[in-house]
Amino acid sequence: MRGISAPFDAAAGWADAVARLLTRNIRLTVPLCLVLIFGCFAAATSLSMRMDRQHALSEAALFENARARDLAAVAGTALDRFAQIGAVFAASPDADPKALGLRNVAVFDRSGAMLALLHRLGSPTLPRAALAGGRTVFTAGKGAGISFPWNDKLVVVTFDAAALAPPGLLTRAALLAPGSRPLAGAWVEGDQLSAPVRGWPLTAVTFLDSASALNAWYGALPLYLFVILGPALAGGWLAALFVGAFERQQKAAHAIRSLKAVRPVEAKLMVRLAQAERASLEAARAKSEFIAHMSHELRTPLNAVIGFSEVIGEGFYGPAGHPKYVEYARDIAEAGRNLHAKIGDILEFANIEAGRYPLHPQAVELSDIAASCVEEHKGRAFSRRIDLAIGFAEPGLVRADARALRRIFSNLLVNALDYTKDGGHVRLDVREQADTMIATIADSGAGFSRPEQGKAGRAFQRFDRPGAITGAGLGLAIAMELARRMGGALKLASEPGSGSVMELRLLKLGR
Repeated sequence: MRGISAPFDAAAGWADAVARLLTRNIRLTVPLCLVLIFGCFAAATSLSMRMDRQHALSEAALFENARARDLAAVAGTALDRFAQIGAVFAASPDADPKALGLRNVAVFDRSGAMLALLHRLGSPTLPRAALAGGRTVFTAGKGAGISFPWNDKLVVVTFDAAALAPPGLLTRAALLAPGSRPLAGAWVEGDQLSAPVRGWPLTAVTFLDSASALNAWYGALPLYLFVILGPALAGGWLAALFVGAFERQQKAAHAIRSLKAVRPVEAKLMVRLAQAERASLEAARAKSEFIAHMSHELRTPLNAVIGFSEVIGEGFYGPAGHPKYVEYARDIAEAGRNLHAKIGDILEFANIEAGRYPLHPQAVELSDIAASCVEEHKGRAFSRRIDLAIGFAEPGLVRADARALRRIFSNLLVNALDYTKDGGHVRLDVREQADTMIATIADSGAGFSRPEQGKAGRAFQRFDRPGAITGAGLGLAIAMELARRMGGALKLASEPGSGSVMELRLLKLGR
């Protein structure tokens, strides 16, 4: 008994282990159940589709079979009528039969000699098979004919093949005699159904129109897809909700158990860690607020330094007494202006981070703002013999803040001019692509390496180049943040020694 029950015990143990694993790992259990449910629906729908398709073809085959029998009955009736007319003429050659579609009637003896003819418009030929004494059906030029024995004679009747059946009944159908081309109708490639013509060596054939039979089945395919995908998508969405709620409850329960299990010293450390994290967040927020509020305190004395140094340098109240004083005063003014610009960038970036940079989106013409910014920087480019121009400027409206857009273009143009050597070129293009407006600024500078491209756009990230004067490293960071807040994107593409391309993408507004 133990030997017999051992396999069952092993199977039960394996099933119990699998059940415990699935119960513990909810992220594995839910997708597995979804796959099984989806597979069941897909299998059931596939079987239903196959059965419905077979049913549609079966219905079409039944219809074509019935049509073949109808065609055989109609053709048999017509042939019997033609045979009756031929028999009447054979019994009384002087009779003048009137039959729709009848061409000629001839009577032959058993040796094949003609005994009588209805008229002389074409003499029917006695088929060789008729000498055997049975009924035959044959083609006769553009028409058809039948032969049959009558008493000790052979009667041949020729007629129009179209008179065998109405034209509508011969659609995708044909009447076939043994060893000859179709007497009526036309041959169509495909599945066929046939029915014999009673009393005559003739077969009625209809051809199955599979495409028409399956049209309704093709129309139901979206319903099959809905049957498969509908429950699967709904189940996946509900499973995601349940898994999320279950994991949140598990995390909360785990945290409670962890707090209850730790020793007092560890609990104090966790509390201190939480307080340190909260203090770090508060310090970061306080730093941003401090920098944002320092605009007046920093800029006011700096403006005074710049102004007084310019007064001394220009000698408004008389000469300074020594040429070096004038030179130093101009150096102080230049350094003050550079420091003023860097402080301005820092304060602007701090305001953007703190959410104090107001944006007023409206419909603006991207190419007009781009052209205006290019004109503003042409003087700086001309002084260094840099060819700064706007190339292709395709008109297009975007929803953006005009002031922020000017700031983005100004920062990008300043960067391009800073990293371009004297005599180089900088080009700005604006084009439309699908529902997006794209502005690109390409320069002939030294370019950026792959690691530098990964760091581009970070705050205070500078890339020094020989002969290039760089700022605080905030121009590109400000441009990227403003583009993101307006729903756009700013990307850098560059190769060392081949220049760089900055691409600004914004959603286009319909006119």
